[in-house]
Amino acid sequence: MTELPYLIARELLNIQAVKFNFEEPFTWTSCWKSPVYCDSRASLSNHKLRSLVRDGYVEIIKEKFPNAEVIAGIATGAIAQGVLVADKLDLPFIYVRPERKEHGLKKIIEGHFDKGQKVVIIEDHVSTGGSSIKAFNELQKERADVLGMVAAFSYRFPVSENIFKEHGCEFHAISPFSMIKDVAFKEGFITKEQANRLEEWYKNPQDYR
Repeated sequence: MTELPYLIARELLNIQAVKFNFEEPFTWTSCWKSPVYCDSRASLSNHKLRSLVRDGYVEIIKEKFPNAEVIAGIATGAIAQGVLVADKLDLPFIYVRPERKEHGLKKIIEGHFDKGQKVVIIEDHVSTGGSSIKAFNELQKERADVLGMVAAFSYRFPVSENIFKEHGCEFHAISPFSMIKDVAFKEGFITKEQANRLEEWYKNPQDYR
């Protein structure tokens, strides 16, 4: 891997896509409290960062999944980057809906692929991993040969790592939380004391207040 993960982490911090609040923690969809929040979709509004993230995906896919035949994005956050990655690799693109459509063809997977084709899933952000593994399972139900998943950002909590292992999904992240934390401290976005507080939060995020 090149210096791309560091550059991406720094740019996420520069455009304030990663925010810190140690006094009034953010509340996630899972109801967990967190002193850090990453809006990885903000990268789409910045040409430099958008290109870096695309190249980060491409680099991992070429290294880890060189036989990929189809790129699948997870709606909605990973659709745009998934299209950019598929275009760069000259591969077909499909995407997985969070829920099956209630009308028309009632699809949960949009776009065409042949059963047995080798698919790599693109995700923008992974926290607990529940929605990501749901997309993995839906593709398998449709008899795709899912090689694995790549995310732009992941906290890499044990709960999500275990979910991926249990389902046999090889998982990689371009810029994990540990990289964001280290770059934030090195580049002066947070103090040493705040970096230590992030480490303590990471050990037990469910009970953080």
